[in-house]
Amino acid sequence: MSPRLATFIVFLLNGAVFGTWASRVPALAEQVGAEVGSLGLALLGASVGLAFTAPLAARVCALYGSRGVLIASSLLSPLLLPVLALSQSPLQLGLSLVALGASIAAMDVSMNMAAVVVVRALQRPLMPQFHAGFSVGGLIGSLGSAAAAHAHWTLMKHFLLVAFAGALVTALIAKSIPGGVGERHREEVTERAPVLNSPVLWLLASIALCSAIAEGAAADWSALFMVRERGMSDAAGAYAYAGFSVTMALARWFGEPIQRRLGPHRLLAAGGGLAATGLALAVVVPHPAAGYLGFGLAGLGLAFSFPVVMDLASETGKRADGSGGERQLGLVTTIAYTGFLAGPPIVGGLAHVSSLVVSLGFVALVTALIIPTTLLARRAARQAASVRALPG
Repeated sequence: MSPRLATFIVFLLNGAVFGTWASRVPALAEQVGAEVGSLGLALLGASVGLAFTAPLAARVCALYGSRGVLIASSLLSPLLLPVLALSQSPLQLGLSLVALGASIAAMDVSMNMAAVVVVRALQRPLMPQFHAGFSVGGLIGSLGSAAAAHAHWTLMKHFLLVAFAGALVTALIAKSIPGGVGERHREEVTERAPVLNSPVLWLLASIALCSAIAEGAAADWSALFMVRERGMSDAAGAYAYAGFSVTMALARWFGEPIQRRLGPHRLLAAGGGLAATGLALAVVVPHPAAGYLGFGLAGLGLAFSFPVVMDLASETGKRADGSGGERQLGLVTTIAYTGFLAGPPIVGGLAHVSSLVVSLGFVALVTALIIPTTLLARRAARQAASVRALPG
């Protein structure tokens, strides 16, 4: 198996794990007796695990390489799903999600670094295609959740089956997973520029932050929105995230020519506008069809945000020998995960005092901020390039 295929499968597995539990949020909420406010706090657990583990995982990958971190987290993440099914209260659910979020964060950082290794080796803009694997996995997970709901499977039965499949897949591809050489194993370690001093990197992180808030809202709340605000069943509600994942996966898989034609910055700005429009459509038009269409447009618009940002961020830390970028990826990923960290309680809190319509409308406004932030990032990148080009 080629490193490119193995990396794609890892992205798919990560999406499947995420899509599985995200699509069963209504069932988890019912099992633990959570309303939107307490559910938002419980979902905060995953974001806490994500945000605190991402920088640590980035440092470990930078020092020792990403391969070991990726294999370990790919085994652990699906195995933690049955732990969610044991939850009997919002507190237990939140604590279980802390562990799952930490494992997913380690997997996310290390799989993106593995993707960077493949992209640099093949010299093609393949990052969106790898992230398409995540979207396909999200689709598989959400459709599996819909099937499990139709069949009236218990959460434990469903999650145990996914855990077994995930561990088996990881075992089959482990030998083919790529990984960069860590600094501890390099003959020479070049001087690193301070990561926190880069305006370009902070602007890219801000784009990832807005994208993460929108993507997290679609993952955590789309099914519940369709159930509670549009009167759909649990099974039908799961199709909202499925539609989001389908359009995102298609755009990422077939979008390489579009990325070459538009360039990364114009692609980011156009996608942000389309995603904001889709979310606004879902909340403004009170019809289930508008909801499904809106979440589908949001998936299409957000398709390139995270992979293109990760690609641009890794390039800011690239060394002369072609290595580097782990810490830059770690910073952007950590900032992005603050979107997942802030998103659930914000959406849940606004929904508690108003409705999910109002809270998701707020998410649409946040998503629209991708447009001006992208323009600023392009300007900062040009200024930085001009400074580097100066003699002396």
